[in-house]
Amino acid sequence: MHKLWASTYKEFLLLTRDIGGLAVLFLMPLLLVITITVIQDNTFKSIQAVKIPMLLVDNDKGAVAQNISESLRASELFELVENQNETEVQRLVRTGEYKMAIVIPENLSRDLNLKIEENVEGILAKFGMEEENIPMVKSKLEPKQVTLYFDPATQQAFKSSVRSTINQMISKIESQTIYKAFQEQLTDDESEVIFETDQFITFTEIDPSNEAKPITPNSTQHNIPAWTLFAIFFIILPLGINMVNEKNQGTFVRLRTNPVSYATVLGGKTIVYLGVALVQFVLMLLVGVYLFPMLGLPRLEISGRLPLLVTVAFFAGLAAVGLGLLLGTIAKTQEQSAPFAATFVVILAAIGGVWVPVFAMPKFMQHLSQLSPMNWGLNAFYDVFLRDVGLVEIVPEISLLLFFFIVVTAIAIIYNKRKNAV
Repeated sequence: MHKLWASTYKEFLLLTRDIGGLAVLFLMPLLLVITITVIQDNTFKSIQAVKIPMLLVDNDKGAVAQNISESLRASELFELVENQNETEVQRLVRTGEYKMAIVIPENLSRDLNLKIEENVEGILAKFGMEEENIPMVKSKLEPKQVTLYFDPATQQAFKSSVRSTINQMISKIESQTIYKAFQEQLTDDESEVIFETDQFITFTEIDPSNEAKPITPNSTQHNIPAWTLFAIFFIILPLGINMVNEKNQGTFVRLRTNPVSYATVLGGKTIVYLGVALVQFVLMLLVGVYLFPMLGLPRLEISGRLPLLVTVAFFAGLAAVGLGLLLGTIAKTQEQSAPFAATFVVILAAIGGVWVPVFAMPKFMQHLSQLSPMNWGLNAFYDVFLRDVGLVEIVPEISLLLFFFIVVTAIAIIYNKRKNAV
């Protein structure tokens, strides 16, 4: 135990003597998470609250166009802007000034009513005579088309969502018109209710984690866990450089002349750099809780979750330190360790869901993301922040992080033993 603490003290002195490097180690992740969160905050708000401007060309001037217009205005998705010049509307959408436009054709209300009246009269006539005696008369009315224009840069998923919303509105209007036509044919009393026109099948959205108060992720809840993990895993860069320097300066050779095992040396480094990871984590939480509200960003709510958050950060730190120990053991020069560490952390972050959510990735990348320790840590943080789970629910993720630390550290010890075998 004395050797372990001596090794830890040596690492602590090495780290604290490089004040500039230590400041960079703590300040750069804070600067990164503040910058990214400020940039992304408007994007999260736009997804959650801001309406999409939509141009409307009403060539119908009838009841159907009025119903469509009222439905769009009542929608939480669109902000309607009327414009009667279809050519100008096409230009505005093509140049990206508006994301989309809807054009309602001429005589849509009149022709829809005529079409429905034809159908209703035909159906009612069948009740008064044999079906085979009624000739099928082809309607002379031309089908109508409601035209949608989209900005060429608009994503396909957005187009499909808007088309589905508009289609539902028009289908509802058409159904109501059919009911009204039957009503007029069957009774002269307009106040008499023959058909119940209220929608029979509806759907509702309930957050299973908290029905009373649904939790929606905001920019803070997304960025603090994600970039905290990124900062923690970036420890492999200074740790790898530290070990390479010790090898090049002969420190390891001097250590080998003493009766101390390589595992003990790595143990000292693990304790010190794990402490660095936890300090980084605490600073990130302080930024989320106290600094973000001052910048107009959402406050990070950690009440009642702190023990679980520290647990996840502890095991994520172990995994990161283990990776750094393996890199420092294998690398021979700084030119090998530094570029590899920086690039490898970025790759782990990319496939782990730090930059792009895993569900938005292709299927192949979704499977690949499960191999990233950052993905395990991120899922554990999300479980605590958004799903309000207990310790039992995050055991699978923290077990994977611990297993990863054990495996990579064991590989580092075995590699070092075989390399130095005489």
